[in-house]
Amino acid sequence: MLAFSTSAPPLDDNKIKPKSGNESYIALVWRRLKRSWTGMGGLILVILLLLMSLFAEFIAPDDPKATDTGFAPPQVISFHDKDGNFVFQPRVYALAETDELDPVTFQPVVGPDYNNPRLLGFFVKGAPYELFGLIPGNRHLFGSVDGQPVHFLGTDKFGRDVLSRAIYGSRISLMIALTVVAIVTIVGTTVGMVSGYFGGTLDAWIQRFVELVLAFPQLPLYLALTSLIPVTAPTNVFLAFVIIVMSALGWAQMSREVRGKTLALARIDYVRAAMAVGATDWRIILQHIFPNVMSHVIVTVTLAIPSVVLLESFLGFLGFAVKPPLISWGLMLQDTSTYSVIGSYPWILSPVAFVLVTVFAFNALGDGLRDAIDPY
Repeated sequence: MLAFSTSAPPLDDNKIKPKSGNESYIALVWRRLKRSWTGMGGLILVILLLLMSLFAEFIAPDDPKATDTGFAPPQVISFHDKDGNFVFQPRVYALAETDELDPVTFQPVVGPDYNNPRLLGFFVKGAPYELFGLIPGNRHLFGSVDGQPVHFLGTDKFGRDVLSRAIYGSRISLMIALTVVAIVTIVGTTVGMVSGYFGGTLDAWIQRFVELVLAFPQLPLYLALTSLIPVTAPTNVFLAFVIIVMSALGWAQMSREVRGKTLALARIDYVRAAMAVGATDWRIILQHIFPNVMSHVIVTVTLAIPSVVLLESFLGFLGFAVKPPLISWGLMLQDTSTYSVIGSYPWILSPVAFVLVTVFAFNALGDGLRDAIDPY
């Protein structure tokens, strides 16, 4: 007779042992976000934009206040010498007057100066600066090897480098957006949670005030309030006033959304259990409601930043946001106020590309976070 063994083979502990313990909520959100190529692309662009604004002095190839030829066209990077042979080191050719004359105006024809190329490189010496206002330096991420100014996006009417000014302008534009969104988030989240949790008469009065703020036409009110500041006011005062005005008109919508989430959370069983055991109201708000509201707040913040960037650019274009000597994308767009300038010098529209990339980056990150935080 055949004997069959009833004993099972020994189990390998390494095969059945889980690779890790319980996955935290942040790790779960991060794992979902990594699956979204739009969310990861937006995250990478946001990080690059923040690094660009922090290290603007090092990244900008030229001094944003230095003047050169007005409305000079962009200098194209070339990998060919004057004879058309391929070279490995990139270079640009500055514009200069040639020996040829225009047959209509009899003026010298302007063309590339192939006899004097400007070699390009990384970590080159250039205009001196102070990084963060403390660290002196003269190294730039890219530029000409000989230290001469190179205008990759041309110059404005005063001969200032457009690319350098756009890089410096990211600091003011993003600072305004992040500051406004931070104030709006703090005020709106606090008011929304207090109103939704306590309810009753307090909720009724708060919501009537919120409705009053939301009823104001924002754009005319922005223009009216910012025009109250005299032109001779210091730039810091004007900038602070613009931030306060944007924040004062932007918190109401955030509070309305947070109130709706709080009303739903206040009726969940674990909140009622905390009330039953005698937990204080503020403990319930901070320990039970606030963590569950944060997922919605984070997504709202990432989607609100591009709105503030667009608003600042629009107000700056109208001259109601930032005043010289500060630099912002909206202020740079003032040069595009006439069709003749745009048609003759289209490169001054370059700040629009920075605005579009910023809006796309934060919107893509917000969409990715929304899907990662609440995939259902």
